[in-house]
Amino acid sequence: MNARVARAGWALGLWGRRVASSHGEPPPDAVDVAELLRDASSAEEGAQEAVARRPPARCSVLLFPGQGSQAVGMGGGLLGFPRVRQLYETAHRVLGYDLLELCLRGPQEDLDRTVHCQPAVFVASLAAVEKLHYLQPAVIENCVAAAGFSVGEFAALVFAGAMEFSEGLYAVKVRAEAMQEASEAVPSGMLSVLGQRQSNFAFACMEAQEHCKSLGIENPVCQVSNYLFPDCKVISGHLEALQFLRKNSAKYHFRRTKMLPVSGGFHTCLMEPAVEPLVKILDTINIKKPLVAVHSNVSGHKYMHPQHIRKLLGQQVVSPVKWEQTMHCIYKRKKGTEFPSTFEVGPGRQLGSILKSCNGQAWKSYSHVDVMQTSVDPDH
Repeated sequence: MNARVARAGWALGLWGRRVASSHGEPPPDAVDVAELLRDASSAEEGAQEAVARRPPARCSVLLFPGQGSQAVGMGGGLLGFPRVRQLYETAHRVLGYDLLELCLRGPQEDLDRTVHCQPAVFVASLAAVEKLHYLQPAVIENCVAAAGFSVGEFAALVFAGAMEFSEGLYAVKVRAEAMQEASEAVPSGMLSVLGQRQSNFAFACMEAQEHCKSLGIENPVCQVSNYLFPDCKVISGHLEALQFLRKNSAKYHFRRTKMLPVSGGFHTCLMEPAVEPLVKILDTINIKKPLVAVHSNVSGHKYMHPQHIRKLLGQQVVSPVKWEQTMHCIYKRKKGTEFPSTFEVGPGRQLGSILKSCNGQAWKSYSHVDVMQTSVDPDH
């Protein structure tokens, strides 16, 4: 993200303004965002040359976590930073319930419900960006890429200016409700699997499906739904299939398996009923070209244009999250080239752990923007 666009978008409250505009309440010190963006666009060619000349070590990458990273108390360390309370007030209006109260007080079982945790992680992540911008504005100005895991992709797109905060949050609300409903229709889940080089995930899934058929289950589902890092994947599908894999883990050379605390087999065809509601709401949103490269979960590559975003966000619900491929795409570089600084913005440090396993050199420049504590030091 070139400095001029970043200043237009963050120092002067670009998406803060977009939030308020949906409700007819311009925030303090509101500016003519359209004029700023026209100015930024007119300077785009020169800005791209400046980015090309910028040393890699001065650049930054932002990673946005997904469902499963939520924890009671998140957001508590962000409320003293500019515009964060405004985000939660807007979320209250969009969602129809007090998201901040749920995040701060819980209970955890309510926060863990798909309908709640997806909006909660989305808002907390963008609030963490406000903290990062306040403490280290150069990180935002020098951002060259962003990626979000599953629902985190929506936060990444809002950060990049591709959609307004309130519209992005409403899309997340619809997505979460549709996925919750789809997960309740079929007993399904997700299994994290740490394998070995000789592990054959496709063969294991095929045998698990055959096991389900022997139990009388029609059209059983069992497939890799998240590519995390080498030899580590998440398998989603019918509960009977996942139980079969756990019982026979030694046969498939799985070193460790763990059921994830989610309500369904996400990122598989079991979520097909959730696609149409999400696509319908995406069709109503004015999606713009991102101001910074945002990478798609479906392909691992960066989005090219607004229609590309609209299409792949709908597909994402039923497609594997290619996170390992995304990490390779973002951090691939010639030997000896420095790596950008990476910031995980939102609850948890899971994406940092995955980055360490995907690219240990890139991980050395990793930091986490805490959403739990009240410290103003972004490194603690």
